[in-house]
Amino acid sequence: MIEMKVMGIALDTRTGSPIVVLHDKDNRKALPIWIGSAEASAIIRKIENLSVARPMTHDLIINIIEKTGYTLDKIEINDVEKDTYYATLFLVDDNGNTIEIDSRPSDAIAVAIRVDAPIFVTANVISNGSVSTDSAKDEEEAQEFKKFVQSIKPSDFEKLMKNNDHHESDQ
Repeated sequence: MIEMKVMGIALDTRTGSPIVVLHDKDNRKALPIWIGSAEASAIIRKIENLSVARPMTHDLIINIIEKTGYTLDKIEINDVEKDTYYATLFLVDDNGNTIEIDSRPSDAIAVAIRVDAPIFVTANVISNGSVSTDSAKDEEEAQEFKKFVQSIKPSDFEKLMKNNDHHESDQ
């Protein structure tokens, strides 16, 4: 599980659809998720601390959670299937009981940012949907790996094989 934060809302230049962009704490990976206009507005309102006279849908959800004795502990974006993402809200009461509620990621994110709950993304979602945001660092790591591979000699494998044979005989 990787904790991510909302980087912001972008627009798909081809379709005009809003995209919420999450990023990891090192700003190495970004996860774009296409969302609806209403959810984008809700996220933008919270990011920009814009107040409204009456509770909007995601504010209402938080009010319901809190009035029933729970708090939003975290959200997880935990699956992606054919460009459809899945998320779960984790609610906890004072006794430590947890309730898991299925959610669209856009709604889960809009709710989470209202109470500063952590947003976690599973490794499989990261590997399937994220893009690199630090190409210089990626290139540096690729060069380091190439140097490492080029420095390997056949004798290194002989040592490795002898060590493995030795360890297997110990078992």
